[in-house]
Amino acid sequence: MPYCKRYPRTGPLDSSTSVSWGTTLQTPYAQHYQTQQLAGKPCQRKMELALLEKNTIPENLPPPTDNYKLKYQQCEAEMKEGYKQYSQRITEKRKNNDQSQESSRKAAEKEDPQPKDRTGDDLTSLDEKALLQQCYTSKPYTLQHSRRKLEAEDVAAERRKQAVVEQVMVDQLCRAVISDPEQSTNIGTYQRDQQTFAGLGTAPLRFRKRTLHETKIRTRSSLTENMLSNKVRFDGRIISRNGRDACRELIGFFFMCDRSLTVYEYRQFGKNRTNALPFIQKGVYNHQRGQRKGQQYDLHDFYVGANLTFLSCSLSLPESIKQNPILTLRVTNVDEAAVDMQKTTSVGIEQDITQQETDQSKVFRVVQGILKEKLSKRGVRVVTRLGRYFRQLDQKGDGSLSKAVFKQAVTLFHLDVPEKDFESLWLILDDNRNDKVDYGEFTRAFIGEMNEYRKAFVRKAYMKLDFNKTGRVPMVDIRKCYCAKKHSRVLSGDATEEEIKSSFLETLEDACSNPSEVSYCEFEDYYEGLSIGIMDDEDFINILRNAWGI
Repeated sequence: MPYCKRYPRTGPLDSSTSVSWGTTLQTPYAQHYQTQQLAGKPCQRKMELALLEKNTIPENLPPPTDNYKLKYQQCEAEMKEGYKQYSQRITEKRKNNDQSQESSRKAAEKEDPQPKDRTGDDLTSLDEKALLQQCYTSKPYTLQHSRRKLEAEDVAAERRKQAVVEQVMVDQLCRAVISDPEQSTNIGTYQRDQQTFAGLGTAPLRFRKRTLHETKIRTRSSLTENMLSNKVRFDGRIISRNGRDACRELIGFFFMCDRSLTVYEYRQFGKNRTNALPFIQKGVYNHQRGQRKGQQYDLHDFYVGANLTFLSCSLSLPESIKQNPILTLRVTNVDEAAVDMQKTTSVGIEQDITQQETDQSKVFRVVQGILKEKLSKRGVRVVTRLGRYFRQLDQKGDGSLSKAVFKQAVTLFHLDVPEKDFESLWLILDDNRNDKVDYGEFTRAFIGEMNEYRKAFVRKAYMKLDFNKTGRVPMVDIRKCYCAKKHSRVLSGDATEEEIKSSFLETLEDACSNPSEVSYCEFEDYYEGLSIGIMDDEDFINILRNAWGI
């Protein structure tokens, strides 16, 4: 009999073996609901209640048979045995992984018993594991996806630069006149006003006293929008071992009207709030190091890879930057169209490259060419351990070491170069003649460094890991963020993701003084060594994109 006229049943009422959408729900709520629905229908109510009572399972059921008990016990035993075997397999797998890591570590120690001091020409297990990262060069995106991603990145970068340009124009056009010292020192107007009101006794206050807010608008140093439009925009970064300072996003401007420059920092607070703050105030600056020391900056000093040096004590900078007396900015990108336009419109602007600068670059190329072949396969181990060796010897923390220390390190790490070339290199670096050179500068000149295109992606990967901008990333976060899904050996089935990840973490931990965290200089040294053996820029960029998802 149907439950009601509008909702007919589609299955048997008393079926205990099959379940359908028409089967009654044997729950207290369902029984109560059905009883309430049948309250107004006495005849139908009696029949339905009889059926409900008939289908209700009584409590005094007979005990299960022996056959059912046996099957239940067998099923329970099989489940317990399967879980036991699964636990044993997991334990054995973990034990084998630990044993393999321990054996590889012992083998590495046998091959290289003094990892801090000895670096031979033969490859160790760490070198082989580092070389696995060089195989990680497959393209992470399709052509269409890659094009869209690059276009989105270019649009975002252009918006940031445009925001900084607008802020610079606002600062120079609106605030420069108010803060101009000439407003307080201009006496001509005051004397003229005294003569005008000489017969009126005491002159009004606005003519007797000139303050910052009671001032004229035009001064001799006033700038116009047309004058400020003749500028060259460039991107820069601070050469520093401090990760927070090295990852600052700096955008600078060189103005042709008065040969002055200014540098702004683009900062982002949270997701939606951004701001452009002056990092180096607008002014005329000179070179503080090198062959052009004391000369004023000119148009030909701005190109990709150029170093801009400033006296940190004369600038309003953070304390972490003021620890070094010389602030060095590396130009990472330049508006080439603006440079070409300024060269054509300006008279007498020529790139003056002296013979001495040509000889210096030739010395650098000779020394780096000798070491490039030696470091092509063991670059990660040598560069990371060399940096750690220098940091351990730097007791004062100023980054400067003597000539004897560098000679000892070169011999210790088997980076032998002719004595004549080493002396020429030292004469170039020790321009102050105090027998001390910054070891970062020595490493960049002695071994070489990757180009700014590669370095930009290394900084982007580290900034993604160090989202709090502390300069240090826990190794736990490195393990979580590193991805090995698209590695060639993983795709071919020759290795698992965990094996590739373990090999990467082992080589990275060897580069760190503290195995539980990674600093920016250690992260950069790792990829600096990896970059030596990779010729194509796109292959190196794909390694970073695949591993870190940037």
